[in-house]
Amino acid sequence: MNSKVRVGLVYGGRSGEHEVSLQTALAVLKAFDYGKYELIPFYITKTGQWRSGPKLEAPPAAIAELRFEPEPDAIDAPSDAMLPVVRGMSELAPADGEAQRPIDVMFPLLHGTFGEDGTIQGLFEMANLPYVGAGVLASAVGMDKAFMKTMFAQAGLPQVGYRFFTRFQWEKEREALLANIEASLKYPCFVKPANLGSSVGISKARNREELADAVSTALRYDRKVIVEEFVDAREIEVSVLGNDEPRASVPGEIVSSNDFYDYNAKYIDGKSAMVIPAEIDPDAAAAVREMAVKAFRAIDGSGLCRADFFMRRSDGRLFINEVNTMPGFTPFSMYPLLWQESGVSYRELLDTLIELAIERHGERQKLDYGG
Repeated sequence: MNSKVRVGLVYGGRSGEHEVSLQTALAVLKAFDYGKYELIPFYITKTGQWRSGPKLEAPPAAIAELRFEPEPDAIDAPSDAMLPVVRGMSELAPADGEAQRPIDVMFPLLHGTFGEDGTIQGLFEMANLPYVGAGVLASAVGMDKAFMKTMFAQAGLPQVGYRFFTRFQWEKEREALLANIEASLKYPCFVKPANLGSSVGISKARNREELADAVSTALRYDRKVIVEEFVDAREIEVSVLGNDEPRASVPGEIVSSNDFYDYNAKYIDGKSAMVIPAEIDPDAAAAVREMAVKAFRAIDGSGLCRADFFMRRSDGRLFINEVNTMPGFTPFSMYPLLWQESGVSYRELLDTLIELAIERHGERQKLDYGG
C-alpha cells in the first residue's frame, strides 16, 4: 500500500510575480523527499489557465519543465471553471497503474494577487482540501496593507504614520489629500499600492509633484493607495512558523542596494545583502521576535509568514512594516535562511508546513457547519 503523502503544488498565476513563483516552485520541487511524498504539479498560466502535469518521480531540472504545454487530454481550464475540478482532484492524479488517490494537501506557491490574497485559499476551502499557509482571512488581510495596518493598530503594534485612500477619493479630493499628507507625513514619504507584493509600484516622493506622480503609478496596480511616513531605519525581518503556537526565527537584516528595497533591489541587480542573524543587541532581537508573533496572531495567521520591521537609526525604536503570508521560498530567500540559522533545514521546513496544513484542516473538520 502506498503510504506517501500526495501533495499538489500550485504555481505560476496571474500576478506580476508569475516568474518569481516559478523560481520558488523549482526550488521547492528540488528539496522535497521523493521517498516520502508524491508530487503532482499544477501550473497556472499568466492568463489564468490551469495545467496539470504527471506525478513527479524526480525534481525537474529547469523552469521550462514546469509550464506543461497543453496535451489533448490535459486540463486547460479557465480559473472560473476550476471549483468542480479542484473538488475532484483525484481525477487529476495520473493513471500510473495504481489506484487513483486524492490529493492529501495542496501547497500553493503563488505570490501576489490571485495567490496570497485569499482567492485560491477560498477555492481550497470550498473544495474541503487541506492547504499550506494562511487561511482566507489572514491571506486577504496580509495582502491589503490598509486593513493590515488596522489590525496591527488594534493589536497595539507600533507603526510609522500613514494615510490611505481609494482611486475614487483621489479623483474627487486630490488637493485635500495632498495637503493632508504634506501636513501629517511630510516629505519624503513612500507611496505604495495597497494590494501588491514584491515592492512593485512603490515610489519615494520628495515634493508634491513626485507625490502626485507616485500616486498615479500606484493606482496602475491597485484601486487603493498607502502613503507612509519616511523613517531613517534599518530593515529587520523575522520568520514565523506555526498555527496556534507560532514560533519566531532569529532576526535578519536587509541592506538594500537602492535608496529603498524596491523590485529592482530585490530581484534584478543582485547587490542587496542579507545579514543573518541581524547585528542587533539581544534585547532588541527578543523584542522583534515577540512583535513578529504578535503580528502573526493579529491577522489570524497560520502556517507561515515573514514579518518585516523598521528599526529607527536614531534611537533603535521598532515599527512593524508588514507581514508576508507567502514570502520568497527559494533556499536563498530570507524566510528559509532565517530558519536555517535557527536550526531548521529547508527540507524540515517543508515537512513542518505540510504537517501544519493537515493539522489545521483536521481542526476545521471538527466544526459543525449545520449540515
